[in-house]
Amino acid sequence: MPRKSKEEEAARLFELTAHEREIWSRGFIAAGADEVGRGPLAGPVVAACVILPDEPLIEYINDSKKLTEKRREALSKAIAQQATACGLGWVDEKIIDEINILNATRRAFEKAFQEASETKKPDVLLVDAVKGLNIDVRQEILVHGDMLSYLIAAASIVAKTARDEYMMKMDELYPEYGFKRNKGYGTAEHIQAIKRFGPCAIHRKTFITKFV
Repeated sequence: MPRKSKEEEAARLFELTAHEREIWSRGFIAAGADEVGRGPLAGPVVAACVILPDEPLIEYINDSKKLTEKRREALSKAIAQQATACGLGWVDEKIIDEINILNATRRAFEKAFQEASETKKPDVLLVDAVKGLNIDVRQEILVHGDMLSYLIAAASIVAKTARDEYMMKMDELYPEYGFKRNKGYGTAEHIQAIKRFGPCAIHRKTFITKFV
């Protein structure tokens, strides 16, 4: 795929910041929040909440799923350097099994928001798809928000990079499941490993009942 020109990238970012610019234009502080890890059979769900200034915009921020691992890692570092606030919320597999994945995802969002708010509290939180968060600022829910919002996309990058790093470490502890490759998702290789070895300590018991 050919690299976008500076003009094309600037136009893409202008479109991606439509929601943010409407908030910024009123003098309000916007944050974006997204999660990663709702679907895997193992490991935590992780949410990030990010506040970035309205300029300069960070080139190539996009839905984390559309980026290479190398690009995500570089962007995650750039976001960390430029962010005026950034929080991560982790909810592990035991809590997921206890309260279900939707409630665990909400809890991860709330933890990420609270951590970011300790540095700077936003006036508006742009959230990818999840409703019903117990936080005390206005929420704007955007379905497929990581494709529609600069700040949500930034949060998706931070969350995915953090979770992927964690799952790489888990691969060292439990190499038989291929976590380095699958990050806990239910690939054929991973499912076969569960059937062969049984679950490990970070598997979500409620997610693997059909395999064990």
